[in-house]
Amino acid sequence: MRFSLKSQAVAALVLLQASSSAFHHKARPQLRPSFSLYSTVPDFNAVEVAKTGGQGVMSASQKASDQNLSLGAPRGRPDGGHFLTKGGIQVTANVQTLEFSKSLTPGTSEAAIENLVDQLDSHRGVLLTSSYEFPGRYARWSLGFVDPPLEISGRADQCTIRALNERGKVLMPAIEAAMQALKRDDVLSKVEVFKESTKANGEAAGMVQIDATVVPPPEVGTFSEEERSRQPSLFSVVRSLVDLFGYQDGDGQLGLYGAFGYDLTFSFEPIDLSQKRDPEQRDLLLYLPDSVYVIDADKRDAWHVSYDFCVNQKSTQGMPRLGLADPFQKYSDGQPFEKRDTPEGDFALSVEKAKREFAVGNLFEAVLSQTFREQLDDETPPSKVFRRLRKRNPSPYGFFINLGEQEYLVGASPEMFVRCESIPENDYRPGAIRVETCPISGTVARGADALEDAQRVKSLMMNAKEESELTMCTDVDRNDKSRICEPGSVQVIGRRQIEMYSRLIHTVDHVEGYLREKFDALDAFLCHTWAVTVTGAPKTWAIQFVEDNENSQRCWYGGAVGFVGFDGSLNTGLTLRTVRIKDGIAEIRAGATLLYDSNPIAEELETELKASAMMDAVNRKGKEDTAGVSSELEVVPEKVGASMNIVLIDHEDSFVHTLGNYLRQTGADVQTLRSGASALAALEKMVAEGNKPDMVVLSPGPGNPKDFGLSNTIEILTKYNIPGFGVCLGLQGMVEHFGGKLGVLGYPMHGKPSMVSLTREGLMADSIFADLPETFEVARYHSLHGIKEHLPDELKVTALSEDGIVMGIQHVTLPFAAVQFHPESILTSPAHGMKILENALTYLSKRQDDGLSPKSGAEIVGMLERLSSEEVKAKLEAAGLAASGSKSELIVRLALLTHKSTEVKAGRLQLEDLSVDELEDLKLGLGMKTVTSTKDDMIRCLEESLLA
Repeated sequence: MRFSLKSQAVAALVLLQASSSAFHHKARPQLRPSFSLYSTVPDFNAVEVAKTGGQGVMSASQKASDQNLSLGAPRGRPDGGHFLTKGGIQVTANVQTLEFSKSLTPGTSEAAIENLVDQLDSHRGVLLTSSYEFPGRYARWSLGFVDPPLEISGRADQCTIRALNERGKVLMPAIEAAMQALKRDDVLSKVEVFKESTKANGEAAGMVQIDATVVPPPEVGTFSEEERSRQPSLFSVVRSLVDLFGYQDGDGQLGLYGAFGYDLTFSFEPIDLSQKRDPEQRDLLLYLPDSVYVIDADKRDAWHVSYDFCVNQKSTQGMPRLGLADPFQKYSDGQPFEKRDTPEGDFALSVEKAKREFAVGNLFEAVLSQTFREQLDDETPPSKVFRRLRKRNPSPYGFFINLGEQEYLVGASPEMFVRCESIPENDYRPGAIRVETCPISGTVARGADALEDAQRVKSLMMNAKEESELTMCTDVDRNDKSRICEPGSVQVIGRRQIEMYSRLIHTVDHVEGYLREKFDALDAFLCHTWAVTVTGAPKTWAIQFVEDNENSQRCWYGGAVGFVGFDGSLNTGLTLRTVRIKDGIAEIRAGATLLYDSNPIAEELETELKASAMMDAVNRKGKEDTAGVSSELEVVPEKVGASMNIVLIDHEDSFVHTLGNYLRQTGADVQTLRSGASALAALEKMVAEGNKPDMVVLSPGPGNPKDFGLSNTIEILTKYNIPGFGVCLGLQGMVEHFGGKLGVLGYPMHGKPSMVSLTREGLMADSIFADLPETFEVARYHSLHGIKEHLPDELKVTALSEDGIVMGIQHVTLPFAAVQFHPESILTSPAHGMKILENALTYLSKRQDDGLSPKSGAEIVGMLERLSSEEVKAKLEAAGLAASGSKSELIVRLALLTHKSTEVKAGRLQLEDLSVDELEDLKLGLGMKTVTSTKDDMIRCLEESLLA
């Protein structure tokens, strides 16, 4: 039904005459109790929390402190000096202090490490770095070297020991003697020595390489399972070298460093091989260094140890520490290249196959993996990938290894494989070797902040499938240790503990044991090959399943990297989160632990998520690409509150200043005023001095709105058209001010989380909830609330809680909005809380600034009533309208002009769409006396006034 324009003007006049003030308030209603829509009050004590007992074992961190465990870090700066190894090699260690500093000045720890990183692009060597701390488990340290004198490599039953420089040749006679001893003991079937050509000066030719062949292992059943780790294998050669170079009270740095490939497990657990294998791919690559840089970040200490060796009265003293340079070579066009080894979707099919094996009991769990590849150019050498990974993905087992032959390993592994060290005082015997592992299983993606992380940790901890994964891993791990450990020493010292990495959160167990006297660290290493977290269970059957169902050779993935100490220690991490670079191609392999409960699609996505951090390091440039140099300028986005002035009215709440802090993060200048007459006077003064606030925020608070005279504050905001945003009590105050009713919850929600859902109005583009999820969690601290059924028409509900309580409102015409929850609480995601405040600043201010928001006749009349008669006449004359009559008549005319002008400017009223009669009514209502003969003339005449 259409009312004439005359009728609208008359209605506005009646409205004006019916009220002596544009801000007349109805009597405030009394509060009444109301109850949520829950049939019963939620039981917030449903989960029992033990409050008695309190007896527990000593924590892992306490034990680490009591036993002075290394946590994988160097055991302090060595003294240096002269030593004689068990094999009769004389060792001289010289220790030089480095300044512990982040400066790249020569002689500092930082300069030493960054120099190593640069050299590893072209020189053989190893850099191990732990940039992750965990009490009782991990510390921060780095250790590295280049140009080692000796290399030990192997594949299947073939082992090669090679001198890499003149210094290495000095060691070869002692090594040959050790290999010949293994041959006499029927561990090796052949030892072949290669020498260089006789020198022109007649000096005897030096040994440069020794090739050894390991005898076939004895038939299974001819030895006890406890002795399996002592059967002939490449590790027999490694153990012989440890014995050769071992010396009592070693300095902790001298040893063998490098990588252990996945296929080494087949010498411990033989299976039927079906994968196509590269005949040149090595299973083992270890270096013996003679110059090691060590940085102990926890102790803020750094040093350089250089070693000299003397064998058969020939010493390395004075010989140069050199190595051949072999610069990184980029990918060459024409090389075979596949983006991934498993077509998209095929991994999920393999998961289905695994589930069929689980169903009949052939497997309990299995770990399948797939490989992703990228081509590298000259601008992305391995050193850049390492620097990116080190910065973006801190981990306890970071590494950069140049394996030679254009093969590199760059990784940030989160998982310890096996760590061993001698403990002087323990429950078994002095100096017994403690072995520890930290199985990881159970994964969830990181949240946007600590609060979202906490929610995801909660979901991870409550997931029965994720718990089952870790349970099986740890049970298998305990079984591995029990083969060689003291009875009763195998203990779980940490259960389902949380470790957070750059993109993932894991649940981790911590298991320790003490080796029986006849076993050593290499036995411990072998008995765990490979961890159930990269194979499955039962382990032998799972390894066979992996061999039969993956699409390519694992190479180094699932193996280990680290250090075998000549003092009997060992520290290795699983080769996970690793980029293998070979001939200019970066390979990233990632796996997922599968159970009968697995979702095939989710498991495939997990492998892609795990690979994403490595792909990011390969593909995304960053300021960390060059040591000490920022190659990327960070663009700081302009903040929405920049140059805005906000007044925060404090209603004596305990969260006001946190709310103020959030508001300042928008870039706004925030002034907090305690509520009361002084605050109102301050607002009046700001307006009078031309400093009207861009927004007034009404804080939460105890009691009810009348206790703080909130309606008086809202009246001033309305009077001066100041945007207002309310939190909790602020919402209740708006509801009361505009004639709504408040109720009391049947159950007070103080510090309680609730899910809120946005209404149709809340989903609008100019809502304070714009760009937020339709449903999200918030923090509630209230007993009072606005009763939905008794809200005035001008207040639209923008959000509701799951129990039907109003959680958000927005005024239809005025720049007012409010929430019943606390956007600044830790139970509300900071991202969501900040977005709500940013939206409030953006959209409420816009509604004030553009002057085009629709307003009711009462609102327009109320604003115009504050003008004097002369001011009203002047505005009418400026628009070319008649300015005679009483003030009431003139205000009605100006109100109509203001309303229609706003509608036309906003595009909501198209004069061309009106009939001639409607145009004539509008002219008459505005008091226009100009005579027009056509519709076009009427439109032109009206536009001159309405758009003036």
